[in-house]
Amino acid sequence: MSLTAQTYWAEHAWLGESVEPNVLIVTAVDGRIKEVRPNTPVPPAGAVWLRGLTLPGLANAHSHAFHRALRGVVQAGSGTFWTWREVMYGVADKLTPDSYFELARAVYAEMTMAGITCVGEFHYLHHAPGGARYDNPNAMGEALIAAAAEAGIRITLLDTCYLSSGFGAEPDTHQLRFSDGSAHAWAERVGALKADGNTRIGAAVHSVRAVPVDQLGTVAGWADHHAAPLHVHLSEQTAENDACVEAHGFTPTRLLADHGVLGPRTTAVHATHLTPGDIRLLGHSGTGVCMCPTTERDLADGIGPAAQLQHAGSPLSLGSDSHAVIDILEEARAMEMDERLHTRTRGHWNAPALLRAATVDGHAALGWGDDAGRIEPGALADLTTIALDSVRTAGPPPRLGAETAVFAATAADVRHTVVGGRHVVRDGAHQLVPRVPEALAEAVAALRD
Repeated sequence: MSLTAQTYWAEHAWLGESVEPNVLIVTAVDGRIKEVRPNTPVPPAGAVWLRGLTLPGLANAHSHAFHRALRGVVQAGSGTFWTWREVMYGVADKLTPDSYFELARAVYAEMTMAGITCVGEFHYLHHAPGGARYDNPNAMGEALIAAAAEAGIRITLLDTCYLSSGFGAEPDTHQLRFSDGSAHAWAERVGALKADGNTRIGAAVHSVRAVPVDQLGTVAGWADHHAAPLHVHLSEQTAENDACVEAHGFTPTRLLADHGVLGPRTTAVHATHLTPGDIRLLGHSGTGVCMCPTTERDLADGIGPAAQLQHAGSPLSLGSDSHAVIDILEEARAMEMDERLHTRTRGHWNAPALLRAATVDGHAALGWGDDAGRIEPGALADLTTIALDSVRTAGPPPRLGAETAVFAATAADVRHTVVGGRHVVRDGAHQLVPRVPEALAEAVAALRD
């Protein structure tokens, strides 16, 4: 991504253990970090100053880009997840490859302005309304890949298998464009998607209700064969759990375990309503869990057992999911705060642990674990700088910068975002997508009736 080497001088940087002052970060032409030198009091000539606290780039492990069009709309009035879903389907019905590109490019630009350098896009809008195939069967997925490239963000396209409206029932009218007809046909289409330096291709099982039990193994097998990340919506709703037990006699987690879906390359998304046995299955298999607290509270879904899952052995990542807000710092903070509300005790995760979920473990969930989430030589030069002098962050000493970032800062405090050594957001302004608020407004307005 980076055409030339660049040198950055971070006023303060989180290097995994502590905040260090005056950190020189030298990037190479391949977009990786060549050198990290703390305590460099005078930046060399030509170095770009990063004022504030520089963190490894943040990872958004669960996104549905088109849900951004629902912000502010679904907050009017009341309802449930299921009434929200009907509004969501209405937006999905209107999208084309061109309009999805415009919306996703603006959404991904918003993400980079929030310090996110890598996104996991849980993508199931594959075909035209009614299920007709585009001439290019991957037109919608390729629109997302192109949008990410133009916005300057890395993407793991989690191409999603979605075949049923619920435990063997045929897809409804809205869901026809999600379905390839069979997991085998899904695998054939996904096989034509291409990864590159900015893009990785992963797989997803939409949910146990959307992929028949006899086809789960095909999706898991494809991911295993390609050493690709595999994600799945899991136990987001109690109604899904009840229907699964009625259909199969098992919880969704047990069903996934019995069909080879769980494991260290798998990430369960939500995992809100679990039994103690479910938690043990996830933890003992090393299955990761992506928590999406702002979406769970927006949809009144509940508080997932994040602390229990981590104690059982599941690494945690974070996602903005429906994009009620796009703010990974808020997701990290909310995970701790929700646990406090649930248990009436404090301190389940400290700031370093929450930053790990937002960086190292988030990138690992998206298949970038060997390359990203750290500020050290050899890692991808993906950086996020948080202002320490805003009305939210001013006051604490810099040595408490991690605590300040996680427990006080918001996406509005992101000053700089660097991806692959390229300065994508500079002093809060996006360098690749002009007028991001206007781009968002125009893309959303184009989907209204």
